[in-house]
Amino acid sequence: MLLVVGGVLAGPLSPAVAAVALQRVTGFGANPGQLTMYVYRPASLPAAPAVVIALHGCAQNAQTYADNSGLPELADRHGFLVVFAETTSANNPNKCFNWFQAADNRRGQGEAASVRQMAAHAVSAYSADPARTFVTGLSAGGAMTSVMLAAYPDVFAAGAVIAGLPYDCAKGSSPYTCMNPGVDKSPAAWARLVRDAYPAWTGPWPRVAIWQGDADTTVVPRNADELRDQWTAVHGLPQTPARTSVIGPDATRQEEYPAADGTVAVEVDRVPGIGHGTPVDPGSGPAQCGHTGAAYFLASICSAHWISKFFGLDGSTTDPDPGPGTLPAPSGLAASAVGDTAVTLTWDQVPGATDYAVHRDGVQVATPAAPPYTDGGLAPGTGHTWTVAARDGAGTPGARSAPVTASTTGAPAACWKANNYQQVLAGRATTDGSYAYAKGSGQNLGLYNLYVTHTLKEAPAGYFVIADAGCP
Repeated sequence: MLLVVGGVLAGPLSPAVAAVALQRVTGFGANPGQLTMYVYRPASLPAAPAVVIALHGCAQNAQTYADNSGLPELADRHGFLVVFAETTSANNPNKCFNWFQAADNRRGQGEAASVRQMAAHAVSAYSADPARTFVTGLSAGGAMTSVMLAAYPDVFAAGAVIAGLPYDCAKGSSPYTCMNPGVDKSPAAWARLVRDAYPAWTGPWPRVAIWQGDADTTVVPRNADELRDQWTAVHGLPQTPARTSVIGPDATRQEEYPAADGTVAVEVDRVPGIGHGTPVDPGSGPAQCGHTGAAYFLASICSAHWISKFFGLDGSTTDPDPGPGTLPAPSGLAASAVGDTAVTLTWDQVPGATDYAVHRDGVQVATPAAPPYTDGGLAPGTGHTWTVAARDGAGTPGARSAPVTASTTGAPAACWKANNYQQVLAGRATTDGSYAYAKGSGQNLGLYNLYVTHTLKEAPAGYFVIADAGCP
């Protein structure tokens, strides 16, 4: 499918800048998506650096994105690798990443698999930190960022979607409709699309920053709301921000959606007065970066600065509440056993700890002397997030661990009665354009329209059958 992405430039073009030195990398994997890999390596690189994958927009290439986005400047300041993935006109006539095609937006195949192979190669070839692998991109690259976060939550710790789209927005819809006027789904329906991308994954989910120009008529601002709905629902959070502030020289509005442990799981940055493009702020100040020497780089705010901050690459921390004590955070927190109403947690013991404070969804629920600990009395089929902090002899907790998320099993059957169009829209059915089919069982529901209605029963999760005669 041909996608044409237009945009509006904000202000005059700046003078041409010297090209950023990129190294082309070949042999990074099987490369089923036929992409090209480039690496920007700063002159000073610490041991076990972080890796940021950058995905350009339509009609762009890796060099253009490197020269203007500001990411290499931030890599120089903070010491991380940047991998610039590039697609070609052979893949898409307008050099867009194919975020809307099932052959390229699914785990283990096409362009998504090629980007994942680049991340793995960067970790291996540069001894990078696999736990600090991130992804960001503009427009089609922003939509592909959503693909990577959904398809590979085990690879990417966080991502930043710039003027992009929710994952799998084009499923059952035209890509153009996704872009403008946008597609409206419930948070639960959006979240189900993400979970369906890697059904075996139970978390933790990547953190997501969403950047959107409020005058964008190509990928309209509604998409920022739908992205927020998708990822807050994935994280089990409400769609109302806990904190709203103003950042940057142009009064960008930043909305934060913190997880139970205090980390910002989802962030929305709404940039005033700009159209379609990557926000940059040329200059040499500590919060400035980028250039406006090419289309779709818009003078406003240095998004790369704030994105690197969101990723925790600027020396600030994205760790949970450090606590008042001096004991370090326990490592290795894991859900070692999951049942219908209980989850057993294990972690590495901390020398000097008298006991441990266990927090479920941000609330302390127990103080066991040592692991393991079984948290019982939970409802079947519910998801929760836990952290653990070591306490000293005075009962003072130290830093909390990284969170772990798990869902109890044994959820009762759930039923939905709706027309076939609504069943497909909610992710309970699929369509070939003519007929609708129950997801999982594949039962034919009849014509894909507003007039044929069925009751679908879900048991187990993700498996639907017709239950018109009675449910559950």
